[in-house]
Amino acid sequence: MKLNLENKTVLVTAGSKGIGLATALGFHACGAKVAICGRSQDNLDAAAAQMPGCLALVGDVSQSDDIDRVVQGAGDKFGGIDILVNNAGGPPPGLFEELADEDWDKAVQLTLMSVIRTTRLVLPHMRAQKWGRIVNISSSGVKQPVPGLTLSNSIRMAVLGWAKTLANQVAGDNILVNTVCPGFTNTDRITQIFEKQSQASGKSIEEIAAGMAAQIPMQRIGQPEEIANLAVFLGSEAASYITGTAIQVDGGSVQGF
Repeated sequence: MKLNLENKTVLVTAGSKGIGLATALGFHACGAKVAICGRSQDNLDAAAAQMPGCLALVGDVSQSDDIDRVVQGAGDKFGGIDILVNNAGGPPPGLFEELADEDWDKAVQLTLMSVIRTTRLVLPHMRAQKWGRIVNISSSGVKQPVPGLTLSNSIRMAVLGWAKTLANQVAGDNILVNTVCPGFTNTDRITQIFEKQSQASGKSIEEIAAGMAAQIPMQRIGQPEEIANLAVFLGSEAASYITGTAIQVDGGSVQGF
């Protein structure tokens, strides 16, 4: 199978670690020109060192001015963005009664508006060339809610509805919009969730992790590279007739059809 990613330009937001970094590395290995953004200069420097030619820009995707600057910088260097991977750290875990309006507002900016703003900026180039790929990194929580992730379960559903609607609107320009839904994956995010569950239950983080792995049919937590493999495929020419989908990569955890 040929992915035909040589000379394509990809922007991976929050691409300095975790699933974002694994995705950026996957595209780079396939010959794409890669731009990433993240909040930590140190993390960006470490990530870029693994990808010769990578453009690494400091930016917080919850801030509209930062998104403008990152997209402009990538466009100036590479001549436009062909593939956008919308990725961001998830909102913090919490039960409904624990969450104030401020928590909801921050989660909307991080999880929903970051995707909308970044996509809005890259679409003109994609439309002009009649080719584009938008890949959203979401969560298996859009298929089966994850206990305790009230903000994530709620707002990611809004992103999924937007993505499905957009897919219909831009398909005629050969712009494909798809969503990758990771299950529990070995990232800083999962550590945060396990810490929250540990505090609530009194169990150790190791016990929480083992209990979670036991509930997954494959009996283990996923690795970022396993999520990235699907994201790279969906961003490629090989996925030329796939749009409007939401595909989980979760070791079989989601039990619905």
